[in-house]
Amino acid sequence: MCNATKVRDTDARGSAQAASACHCTDSPLRQETALFHLAGRSVSVRPRTGRAGALFLSAFFCIGAWANEDAGTTYPQVWISPGIYSHHFDLSKNLRNENPGPGIEFAAARNHAYQAGSYINSVRARTTYAFYAYRPLHWQVGSAELSAGIAFGAFNGYSGFRDGGWFIAPLPILSIESRRIGVNMSIIPTIDNRLDGAFSIQVKLRVW
Repeated sequence: MCNATKVRDTDARGSAQAASACHCTDSPLRQETALFHLAGRSVSVRPRTGRAGALFLSAFFCIGAWANEDAGTTYPQVWISPGIYSHHFDLSKNLRNENPGPGIEFAAARNHAYQAGSYINSVRARTTYAFYAYRPLHWQVGSAELSAGIAFGAFNGYSGFRDGGWFIAPLPILSIESRRIGVNMSIIPTIDNRLDGAFSIQVKLRVW
C-alpha cells in the first residue's frame, strides 16, 4: 500500500488551501486497482499491465497532490528519473512494459531541454539514449505547466535497427511539470518488424 498526501496548510492571511490526496492499494489479485483522490473526487483505475503499471500510473496521477505549488520558472533546471513505463499497443507479444534505468534532464530554457540515460527496453536489452527536446507550446493548467513539442533523439539496443546499433528518431513530447515533480509523455510509432509502438510515461524529480 502506498500513500501520498498533501496536507492542509494555511497562508499568512489565515485562509486554508484545499487538500489533495492520492492513495493506491495493492490487491492479491493479479490485476490491481488504483484509487486516486484528486480535488475531492475519487477515480478508480484498473491497469491491464499489473502491479508495476499501477505504481507508474499512481505516480502520474499523484502529480495533482503537488500541483498547488507553482511550476518553477527559473532556468536552468535539472531533473532526474528512475526509468520509463511503456504501454505497448500490441499486447500479444509479451513485451516488457517496465523500463527501469537512470535518466537526467537539463532544461536550459523554457523551450529547450536535453536528456540522456539508459534503461532496459521492451525486448529486454539495454538501451542508451540522448536527445534534444524543442517545446515551444505552453499552457498553464492550475499551478502546473504543460509543454509540448518534438524531441530528436539517438537510441541503441533495438535489434530491428542496425542490429542494436545507434539510430536517430523524432518523437512528439508532452511534459507536465510542477515545482518539484513532472511527467514526460510520448508516443512511439509502430514500425513493422523493427519497432513496437507504445505510449510512454517518464516520471521525473527536480533536483536543481
